[in-house]
Amino acid sequence: MRWLFLLLLVLNVFYYIWHQQEAPLRAKDVTPLSLYRGSQQDIRLLSEATDASRDKARPAQVDAGCLYLGGFARQEALQAVERRLNGMEIKYQPLPKEASDTTGYWVQVAPESRRWLDDVQLQNLSREFNDLKHKIMPCEGVAPAE
Repeated sequence: MRWLFLLLLVLNVFYYIWHQQEAPLRAKDVTPLSLYRGSQQDIRLLSEATDASRDKARPAQVDAGCLYLGGFARQEALQAVERRLNGMEIKYQPLPKEASDTTGYWVQVAPESRRWLDDVQLQNLSREFNDLKHKIMPCEGVAPAE
């Protein structure tokens, strides 16, 4: 038993010496953080960043244009979306098929209701209705034909 212990001890010493002779690992080259940041040199909390983006996004979102939902080939699918929007208490206005510049049936979401339809809500609606598309276009259409 003593010889087995001495053998393991010698093997451990040999193993230790062998590993010490290998080339040491080089330190990883680290790029300075200032190269990544560019113009943003300060540190902001996440809550500050989201508050600032909300303040900037609200006025621009209302003035950016109107939100249009639709693109359905069948009117029954559009009626299902209208029922869903009624359930969410979102005001909308259906567009006549001839008035829309694209094919399909569309609804225009009222500007005061647009704030209730964020990206998450639009993704949920897209999952619920397969053919649903959404566009943000200017509220004023092309001059009406007289």
